[in-house]
Amino acid sequence: MNWPRPGGLSSLRRKRCRCEIGERHIAAAILLVSIFCCLTVPAHAQYREHALPTASRAGDLQIGGGLILGASDYNFNSVHLIGGAAYTTFDARAHWGGEFNFHQSQPTSDSTVYERTYEVGPRIYLDHERIAPYAKIMYGRGIYNFHNTVANLAYNMYTFGGGADFAITRSLNLRADYEYQNWVGFPLGTLHPSVGTIGIAFHFHE
Repeated sequence: MNWPRPGGLSSLRRKRCRCEIGERHIAAAILLVSIFCCLTVPAHAQYREHALPTASRAGDLQIGGGLILGASDYNFNSVHLIGGAAYTTFDARAHWGGEFNFHQSQPTSDSTVYERTYEVGPRIYLDHERIAPYAKIMYGRGIYNFHNTVANLAYNMYTFGGGADFAITRSLNLRADYEYQNWVGFPLGTLHPSVGTIGIAFHFHE
């Protein structure tokens, strides 16, 4: 493992702190904007076909997967991530639902390291023609495989995120998703990966 020079430790910590604060503000802003939009939707708004009221449908389901591109850090060293994701959403009510996702990614510079996550949580979304922007808060478990598999440890984690689903056809949705993850109790401070996903999902409909 590459440790920072003693003289540069405080500087690296300050840079990391500023980066983490900025990313937290972005995630919080996405969530607050989405909540505000949901609260201001007129009562007479018309919903998309895939978000009909529960009186006519039991719920709305989609299952998909995608490509992960992101950034992470360990021991004050930033790395680029690449990997794959699987996700499913179930919306039991208009504008409200839940999501489960699985991520597997690794640094482009070290194939012996990987980050694997399992997350579940509530989400809120809006419908605007063919686009459904959303925000989510998730909780789960993250598994970190250290360099050369010297250790493989699991940590609790929580996530703030958001994105949008785009209806390509009646049965296919394209997704652009962003997550800011917080791995609790990670060595040398909490791990904060930033993960972006481009995916496609099959939408179940009547």
